[in-house]
Parts: sequence; C-alpha cells; structure tokens
Amino acid sequence: MEMIIFAVGIIFIALVFDFLNGMNDAANSIATIVSTRVLSPRLAVAWAAFFNMVAAFGFGVGVAKTIGKGVVSSDMISLWFVLAVLAGAVSWTHVCTLMGLPISVSHALVGGIIGAGIVKGGFQVLILSGIVKIGLFIILSPLVGMTLGIFFSIATAWIFRKWAPGAVDRFFRVGQLLSSAMFSLGHGANDAQKTMGIIVMVLVAVGWQQDFSVPVWVIFSCHFAIAMGTLLGGWRVVRTMGMRVTKLMPVDGCCAEMAAAASIIGNSFAGIPVSTTHTITGGIIGVGSAHRLTAVRWGVAGNIVIAWVLTIPGSALVAGIMYALMRFLGAA
Repeated sequence: MEMIIFAVGIIFIALVFDFLNGMNDAANSIATIVSTRVLSPRLAVAWAAFFNMVAAFGFGVGVAKTIGKGVVSSDMISLWFVLAVLAGAVSWTHVCTLMGLPISVSHALVGGIIGAGIVKGGFQVLILSGIVKIGLFIILSPLVGMTLGIFFSIATAWIFRKWAPGAVDRFFRVGQLLSSAMFSLGHGANDAQKTMGIIVMVLVAVGWQQDFSVPVWVIFSCHFAIAMGTLLGGWRVVRTMGMRVTKLMPVDGCCAEMAAAASIIGNSFAGIPVSTTHTITGGIIGVGSAHRLTAVRWGVAGNIVIAWVLTIPGSALVAGIMYALMRFLGAA
C-alpha cells in the first residue's frame, strides 16, 4: 500500500511539473499574439490552452519514449530516481519562472535524468546517442527557428509588397490566430510527451507495466495539466518573449510562430524532444533581424541564451544532490 501511495504521489508531482511547463514554456505560444495586441491576454491563454489539449490527438508518443528510455539505462529507474529527477527539474523551472527567464523545461527534465543517473550508476549508465541527439537540437532548434523566421519574413514582405500597410495588418491579425494555434499544437505535441515519459518510468518502476508504451489516461492527463498551466499563464515570461526581445507587428508574430510551429511539429513526429522556448526565440530573433539587426535587443537575447546553457548542468546538479541525499538517508 505504501508503495502505491508513493507512486501516485510521484505521478502527481510529475503532473505539477507539467503544469509548471505550461506556466513557463507554453506562455511562449501566446507571447507574440499578446504583444501584437491581436488578442487580449485572457483570450490568448484560452486559445493556446485549447490547442495544447487538442494536441493529444494524432502526434504519437515518440518523444515520451525518448525521455523514458533514451537518456539513461532503464535498469536505473526506480521511484526514488524519478523523484530526484523531478526535484531537479521542478526546482530549476520554478526559479527561472520567478526570474522571468524562458528556459527550456524540456532540458531541465533531461538534466535531472542525467544528474540522478550519474549519481546512482556512474557515467556508464548514460545513453550517449540519445543525449547527443537532444544536445544537437539545443543548437539546431533556435537556428532552424531563426532561419525559417528570416525566410518567412522576407517571403511575406515580397508577396505583400503592393498591399497597403493597413490591409497587411488586418490580414495578419487573422493569420496570427492560425499561426498561434499551430504553435500551441506543436508545443502540446512535444512538451506534454516529456511528462508522459516520466510517468511511464513510474509505471515501469512499480511493475504496473513492463514496456514503455504510454496508456491513454497518461496522454490525456499530461495534456490537461499543460493546458491548465497555459490557462493560468506565466506573465513575466510573456513580457520577456513578446515585448523585450524585439518589437513585433502582426505579420512578424505570424512569421515567428509559423517558423517555430513547422520545426516543433516536424521534430514531434520524429520523436525528438526539442525546446519550444529555443525555437520560438529563434523565430522572433530571425523576424527582428530580417528588418535590421538593431531591431533585436541582443542583451536580453544573451541573457536568455545564458539561461539555456546553464539549464542542463543546473538541473543535473540539483537532481544529483537530491538523489545523493536520499541515498545517504537510506531511502534510495
């Protein structure tokens, strides 16, 4: 009975982590649409939350399996291990959310798995192919977002070159509803799956299932949790992403969101856990720099990048310390 209660408690903590993901990471899906004043903050979060939930259908669970069995050896998995992972990820995410830094919640989770894994079994338990794939997209996802943002920005400027500015603005105010919906779909498809992977770890650890398949109830509960996090919002992060990096018009917001959505949805089908934060930031910077390099507030962008670089080692350190403490106390 105690084991069951413990497992249910860890699943609850995982869903809290998913909720915090919604507050920090999913806020990025409304940052541009709020800063361009296409929707009010209240309507924007409801719009994004709805499509976070819709993403439960049709995107598979490849990312969840990568998180569940693609970072450390599966024989490392135990309830105490998962608890240490979540402690590292939740702590890092919460601190960065309070500071208004749009860090990658995904990489905080990966860092937690790495840190707890090293303390429990040493470096040999790490699955380097999975870690390298994730690490590669830390670099590629913002670059892809930036490149697509520049491309879409230049393409739309050429296509609509003969339109009056007012007509362009009205057209993309409608278009940004679509682009924001696509980005929220991509976010739900990729990020909710990371928590699914953690919950499946718990199910395997207690013997409730033998493989890393994802039950339907796990899929829906994770999407619901991230949608609720989006609904309550992370307004400090919205301000950083939508108002401090660069000044956006509706056409710019549409281009940035479509660039990020294309990258995230593609990676979700490929089972690659990428950072929606990195991708949308790259899209925003790409759109801003397509106008002129000075349109981007590079100092703010630099602070965001520093937070990215520190996320995996920071959350790994916290998770490692937590697991070491559990072992010292005789729990793990």
